[in-house]
Amino acid sequence: MSITVSMTVNGKAVSKEIEPRTLLVQFLRENLGLTGTHVGCDTSQCGACVVHVDGRSMKACTMLATMAEGSEVTTIEGLAAPDGTLHPMQQAFREHHGLQCGFCTPGMVMSAVDLLKNIPDPSEKEVRDWLEGNICRCTGYHNIVKAVLDCAEKTRGQTAAAAE
Repeated sequence: MSITVSMTVNGKAVSKEIEPRTLLVQFLRENLGLTGTHVGCDTSQCGACVVHVDGRSMKACTMLATMAEGSEVTTIEGLAAPDGTLHPMQQAFREHHGLQCGFCTPGMVMSAVDLLKNIPDPSEKEVRDWLEGNICRCTGYHNIVKAVLDCAEKTRGQTAAAAE
């Protein structure tokens, strides 16, 4: 038995026939070819699969694709501008060496973007608390936290400049 699921992914309407038990992470990777969303643990522990669903960070390994029916989904591939310009958070991770093997990076970046949407001026503790659901085995988190705090500072400055 298959069903049709429709949603907007990275600004494009998509509709595919899938098995009802298909996870959102499987749908993105296998049906749409968006492999930036990683499968790390299949148990919601590592956070490598974080995407935005209707503007909120969600672990795509714990969500059926049918649960995203009609939703706006953004993956790591959807953050950069169409011309390839990196999102400020992606740029901050690059500048501060907030990645090593890169496996956790998409989920970390997506979680960090959601953090700054909710807490534009986070403390180091707030960054660490927010990213608690994302596991990195390589970096020790220090440069990830530096990247998020730097991005927060830079985007606050851009927001203030735009308001003037």
